[in-house]
Amino acid sequence: MSDSLPIEDLLDEANGHLAVGELSEAIALYRQCVALDPQFFDGWQALGMALLKTGEIKEAIGAGLMATTLRPNDLLAWTGLSQMYVRNGQIAEAEDAKGKARILSLGGKVVKE
Repeated sequence: MSDSLPIEDLLDEANGHLAVGELSEAIALYRQCVALDPQFFDGWQALGMALLKTGEIKEAIGAGLMATTLRPNDLLAWTGLSQMYVRNGQIAEAEDAKGKARILSLGGKVVKE
């Protein structure tokens, strides 16, 4: 059924699964989203956070890095990536990501647009 849905509908369906705690179903749909469009920021961000919840930290970091690459001035992307690094014990990287989130929270930019 979800193979023929527009990407926004796939994302909505995945978010619905996530909301009721069906993480594996949500992750499968988020993966479909980013497979359909590798530039789909919302899919990468959601995939990373869902993977973090399931303990798949290394893959979560990969998704988080994709999100920050696609939108380097997104506060939530950097905050999420920092959390992923903390869970993986990469404290220096976590502090760097947290610093970028702090810059953005104060109205600054990580990358000039």
